[in-house]
Amino acid sequence: MTRCPHCNCRDIGKIGTQQFYCWGCFVEFSITGDEVKMFQVEEDGSLIAFEQAPHVPLELPDLQVGM
Repeated sequence: MTRCPHCNCRDIGKIGTQQFYCWGCFVEFSITGDEVKMFQVEEDGSLIAFEQAPHVPLELPDLQVGM
């Protein structure tokens, strides 16, 4: 795998057997066969399954094209 399955970033590192970390979105993920499991890394280093992680809405800047 050369890209993060969450943000499509190429800046990933291998941290274990079939375990990777994305420096773009700070998500840890593991690959088993064709199944990918993603985890949010908490401040204390614990992992929370991405499906269970609390949803935090992203605040995106209001981009106005042509101004």
